[in-house]
Amino acid sequence: MAERITRQLVAEKAIIHSSPVLRAPTAVDRSFELPTGLYAAMAGLFFAAAGVMAFGFAAPGMVVPTGIIAVFIAMYFAVPAMWVRMKPEHSQRAASWARFRRDGVMTPYGRSTAGAATVQMLTLPVLLLVWGIAVVTIAAVVF
Repeated sequence: MAERITRQLVAEKAIIHSSPVLRAPTAVDRSFELPTGLYAAMAGLFFAAAGVMAFGFAAPGMVVPTGIIAVFIAMYFAVPAMWVRMKPEHSQRAASWARFRRDGVMTPYGRSTAGAATVQMLTLPVLLLVWGIAVVTIAAVVF
């Protein structure tokens, strides 16, 4: 149930400061400790899978759905790229390949090596590309 809160009750419970309380600057890391090249590889694999399907099933009626898929994939990578550059300013940048190979990436379950993190990130896009090639190949053989 809702409870009516009066001004008097709020005034009794409120903490009133004589001067403004300044907050400490916010330190934010939105880079996920991963190099930009890994995201580029992932985007390239998704676009390749969409391209295989678009060329394999090319038809005039598929122009709009293919365009929508391309826009969604582009936004899937553009929005996080904008998110990394958001305010407040932060000193964190995407990891270099050398640092990524040396340190790996921290996960909630512990530190993963660079190879393990790369395999985890690229497994789905590679499987999607292989699936697209298989579907287009089967369609070409059957029809």
